[in-house]
Amino acid sequence: MNSLEIEIERVRIDDLDLLQTIGRQTFYDTFSPANTEENMNKYMDEGFSSEKLAAEINNKDSEFYFAKLEGKVIGYLKINSGSSQTDLKDHKALEIERIYVLKEFQGKKVGPLLFDKALQIAKRKKVEYVWLGVWEENHRAINFYKKKGFMEFDKHIFKLGEDEQTDLMMKLELKNR
Repeated sequence: MNSLEIEIERVRIDDLDLLQTIGRQTFYDTFSPANTEENMNKYMDEGFSSEKLAAEINNKDSEFYFAKLEGKVIGYLKINSGSSQTDLKDHKALEIERIYVLKEFQGKKVGPLLFDKALQIAKRKKVEYVWLGVWEENHRAINFYKKKGFMEFDKHIFKLGEDEQTDLMMKLELKNR
């Protein structure tokens, strides 16, 4: 698979069902092996409800992008700026809230393409840094972000259903990029 075949396109409100499907599937695939079915279902019902996703798509400070291969959605990106950020709410920053790729396309440069899209937007917005939270047990993602130059700067609690989990907060300074 050649990265030139993959298109990155902005998600519109008409894409709500596609976003809900890819969001639920990739979240489930990523986190279900380490979490109870009950906690997974509770989180997915709340976090990927049509109402919540519609509000996020319509929020001027949040943006979603699909990665598509031959018209099929194979991954997505969610970024937040300003007051839409989940924690910091720093107007000099951009948050990468989600980068998820279908299992069968992991390791095929889809994640890096979505990451590069987030960096392009961060530079266009002239923010000073990009930050994100990543589950402390998601070693693959942590290693990816470290290779990209992210440094851990804090931790926060992410509630998955009834389970409180620790996310590492990581940031990438953009001054010299």
